[in-house]
Amino acid sequence: MIRKLRLKFVAVCMALVTAVLAAVCLAIFAALQGNVENLSRQVLHRVIQEAELPGGGQREIGVEIGGDKLLLPYFTVHVWRGGEGRMNAYVTGGTYAGLEDTEELAAILQDCLNQKGPEGVIQSYSLRYLRQDNGLYQKLAFVDMSMERAMLQEMMGSYLVIALAAFLLLLCVSILLAWWTTRPVERAWRQQRQFLSDASHELKTPLTVILSNAELLAALSQEERPARWTDNILSESRQMRDLVEEMLTLARADNMTQPAALAETSLSDAAEDCALAFEPVAFEAGKSLEYQIAEDIAVLGDGKRLRRLISVLLDNAIKYGAEGGTVTLTLEKTERQARLTVSNPGDPIPPEQLSRLFERFYRADASRGEKSGFGLGLSIAAVIAREHKGTLKAESGREGTRFIFAVPLKK
Repeated sequence: MIRKLRLKFVAVCMALVTAVLAAVCLAIFAALQGNVENLSRQVLHRVIQEAELPGGGQREIGVEIGGDKLLLPYFTVHVWRGGEGRMNAYVTGGTYAGLEDTEELAAILQDCLNQKGPEGVIQSYSLRYLRQDNGLYQKLAFVDMSMERAMLQEMMGSYLVIALAAFLLLLCVSILLAWWTTRPVERAWRQQRQFLSDASHELKTPLTVILSNAELLAALSQEERPARWTDNILSESRQMRDLVEEMLTLARADNMTQPAALAETSLSDAAEDCALAFEPVAFEAGKSLEYQIAEDIAVLGDGKRLRRLISVLLDNAIKYGAEGGTVTLTLEKTERQARLTVSNPGDPIPPEQLSRLFERFYRADASRGEKSGFGLGLSIAAVIAREHKGTLKAESGREGTRFIFAVPLKK
């Protein structure tokens, strides 16, 4: 899918580029052709207005194009009617030699006189002509078009080479742009597939337990049904409900659903409430919880969601901290931010795993079978941090692992 999307992106870009380059080349060709034709006409007007030159009129007449002088072969002829309607012609000047009294000259003059306009083109001889009627005779000037066409082809050849180079350059640029612009799509697609796979995995276990217990209950009479099977169904159903709620929370974040209206909230009170609530949890897990919370730290936020964030960090620290260790929570105020840190002792997390802690369903120990969580808590905490224009990051070393949440203070 992503490959097809990139190919389509490149195809659309190059179609637009080709259309633009073609339009530019056609415009340049039309402009050059018009300029060259105008220069040829200038030469014709010059030679037809000049008198015959001494010594047979052998002189080259040229025009300046881009600093280069273009020499156009030409010749002039006087034509008049003689006795019995006979046409007489006399070559009066030009750069051609050996034209006098030739069949070729007669054919050229015949084609020219058969045309009605004073200006025109004789395609069969690649000549452009200008005719001037002087009463008793007509003066005709001819300019060779082959030089005109050769110059036009040469100039267009140069422009086409430039256009081809531009096309190849833009092709490379469009390929890079296609790769760069589709990276977020590719990442989202990969995450979506992983999300569906992990969600299916998480839902499969409780569904299996529920179905097994329900089948056993259905096979027994009312008096024989143990209460523990009913408790299993209730427990797994609640767990599935929690999972669905967490998935909905992340889905709303992906859909850019706006959070609740933010108001002035005491982060100190939220942190203290969470610390008091998790003290018995830490005690039951064989760990201690210590906290140092600065007073009167106010932020602009949603108190309920901030408590959810702090609870996720404390739950994660207690769950994965070293046995018998001490989990610490600190809240301090800097010049512009409130900084909340939750630390727990334990083995350091490798850098490649540390960067993935906020991915959905990811657990550093890959223990998919544990029933104490789904691997969505840190993802939800990261979403809440972004909603409050804050940052949430993880650090790990020999002393253990800590999560740092920084949020702007209320101004």
